Amino acid sequence: MSRAPRIRRKALRVTLALAVLLGVAWVAAWRVPLPERLSAPASVVMEYRDGTPAHVFLAPDERWRIPTQLERVDPDYVQALLALEDKRFFLHPGVDPLAVLRAAVRNVVTGRRVSGASTLTMQLVRVLEPRPRTFTSKVIEAFRAFQLELRLSKQEVLAAYLQFVPYGRNVEGVEAAALAYFGHTAAHLSPAEIATLLAVPQNPNRRFPSAHNAARLKSARDGVARRLLEAEALPRGPETARASPEAVLREVQQTAVPTDLTPFPREAPHVAVWLRAQRPQLARLSTTLDAGTQRMVERLMRDAAVGLAPRGIHNGVAVVVDRQEAEVLALVGNFDFFDEKHGGQIVGFATPRSPGSALKPLLYAMGIDLGLVGPEQLVADVPTAYGGYAPRNFDGRFQGLVRLEYALSQSLNMPFVRLLERVGVERFLGALSAAGVTSLVQEPGYYGLSAAVGGIEMTPLELAGVYVALAGDGRAPALRLLRDDPKAGEPAEVLSPGAAWLTRRALALRDRPDFPERRRLTGMPARVHWKTGTSFGHRDAWAAGSGPRHTAVVWLGNFDHSPSVHLVGADAAGPVLFDILEGVGPRGLALPDEAVNPPEDLAVVEVCAYSGHLPTDACVQRKHVYARRSAVPTARCPYHQHVEVDVATGLAVGPMCRAGRKTETRVYVTWPATIRRWLEEQHRRLPEPPAAAPGCEPGGERAAPAIVSPAPGQVAILIPGVPASQQEVPLEAEASHERALTWFVDGALLGTARADERMWWTPSVGSHEILVTDDRGLSAKRTLVVRVRQ
Repeated sequence: MSRAPRIRRKALRVTLALAVLLGVAWVAAWRVPLPERLSAPASVVMEYRDGTPAHVFLAPDERWRIPTQLERVDPDYVQALLALEDKRFFLHPGVDPLAVLRAAVRNVVTGRRVSGASTLTMQLVRVLEPRPRTFTSKVIEAFRAFQLELRLSKQEVLAAYLQFVPYGRNVEGVEAAALAYFGHTAAHLSPAEIATLLAVPQNPNRRFPSAHNAARLKSARDGVARRLLEAEALPRGPETARASPEAVLREVQQTAVPTDLTPFPREAPHVAVWLRAQRPQLARLSTTLDAGTQRMVERLMRDAAVGLAPRGIHNGVAVVVDRQEAEVLALVGNFDFFDEKHGGQIVGFATPRSPGSALKPLLYAMGIDLGLVGPEQLVADVPTAYGGYAPRNFDGRFQGLVRLEYALSQSLNMPFVRLLERVGVERFLGALSAAGVTSLVQEPGYYGLSAAVGGIEMTPLELAGVYVALAGDGRAPALRLLRDDPKAGEPAEVLSPGAAWLTRRALALRDRPDFPERRRLTGMPARVHWKTGTSFGHRDAWAAGSGPRHTAVVWLGNFDHSPSVHLVGADAAGPVLFDILEGVGPRGLALPDEAVNPPEDLAVVEVCAYSGHLPTDACVQRKHVYARRSAVPTARCPYHQHVEVDVATGLAVGPMCRAGRKTETRVYVTWPATIRRWLEEQHRRLPEPPAAAPGCEPGGERAAPAIVSPAPGQVAILIPGVPASQQEVPLEAEASHERALTWFVDGALLGTARADERMWWTPSVGSHEILVTDDRGLSAKRTLVVRVRQ
């Protein structure tokens, strides 16, 4: 047999053996799991809206290792890395045959190991699975490198290297090293920083920043810079102004090396902790928070805390929203995250609390939308009991008849409890849900009329959504805190533009409480519509409102629910709200003139100048106001009435007794029986229309009396052991002032009294029919259930 066929057969056997070996390696590469540490969780990073880190958490293995995306790393650094460590990275399959051959030749020639052949992929394997530096380890590393290259893309391999490359102590990855060494990300690096980040991984234990290692690190860094400049792999500036290699090297040499690690960012801790718990699957939390706004609001809250602590107020929350984009710009969860004594780590902006009167603007706008009320209408602010619930105003006083707009600006309670009764509790709760409130208890009948004045709980973030809707013409977009979250669909239409506009106008009547002349003297911001809230027992103080571009909410209180007499919305939270809105500005920018540019769904309506209702013939003075075009309140003025009087006596006459008298028609003002009754109790009386002349039928409207107490659906609860005579139920009705009302209970006569007087009934257990009739036979009924407290 000739020599040539033998060589061919040996070559064929070698080729087959290599093919089998490669096949086995290929199968093993897919069957053997990738290094377990490759999937090790990274540090969770929360970022501001511009991409800068706001808060970095330690990874579960107690290392600083920030998730790395190749496109977020300075490309000059990547170019320098490849030039220094692996020039043919994008060409080899994990092992570089040319580098292996070159290293073997150099080592043989010199008789010792002077050159290695490790690729970046093999270096990554050594970081993920450290092994002794033996020939067997090299073989395993080569297989692992081949496996990584087979199952990952080049970009993924490079990103993994950049994330796991060691930088001394417990710092891993170029992103973590840039933050720890230089205090900024690896997105933009100077030549000196690039050289430093390439020098340390070559010997992390002897080169990581410290005073002891400074000389070694500087020498290594300068050497790396020199080699990179020789390879033209270190940036030297733009093409039009490129520096010489000597100048760049001089700059690198003159730059001090870091001698200590910069603390990792730990800003906005409440937001970071809360978001990490909300989105445990995310390693990078890209928020809408603005760094400048967040820091400013935190500073304002810290400053406020100094004066509030001596007054027994230890917790505070602030929310700032860009109302045009519905993006949260700042969130402060508490005064001090590390205040263990006062629950400093409680995430206040996500903790439900009673909003006090802060929801009245929504109720006000809903009443306008439904055509139930108008801003100029008179409403009653007098004591009324709803079973066991008897709401009172903050100062304990009542004001009688007031305009609804004034009642909102002064935060009177009774007008809004009455309005909620007309609007309906469930409808009100539905509007809150549409505005993004999710803290509501989903149990029918759980909430009552107290919801109008704080008998409900919600978070500051949710209240911010309600006020964004008020500022945005009634449209309630979902607030965004994470930039990666897809934008929700069209905002929910909670209110009409006209109702929202009228509500804002009422809320702008009051200016800053501690600087009432601010608007006139400074003009910045020109117009703020805002509202305060104080919960029952002085446990919560709120202020919420909007300026030209922002909506803000401030809550003050104590997370242990301890009260403080200083927890008053206007006095405590109001000034902080204005500090925030003035801080975020923009200064001097006025809102559009709302008196000139009302929404198209508003129309000018003529009303009685006194009552704000549609005028009757008896309303002599009138004025024009705005009302919703499709929901103008239809009730006519109930206060003015024409009365025909005998000129000689001044007494009222009617058609049956007009003969032989000289009469004329005069206009008189009458007030509801509830107002007259309250005034009687205050030992005050209002002027009344004239009494009827002898033998004359009383004038006035012929409306049936309306029972005020007991309220519809009321259940009276008797206290065991207390005599029923000491638990009497008041019977009250609304009727004309001169009407005599007769009361019956279960068909039995109880007594007769004027409309502005109250009757009392001694209750007994059971269901009872209450009937009232006036002196013309007009009547009304109501059922009252009486039970014994269990």
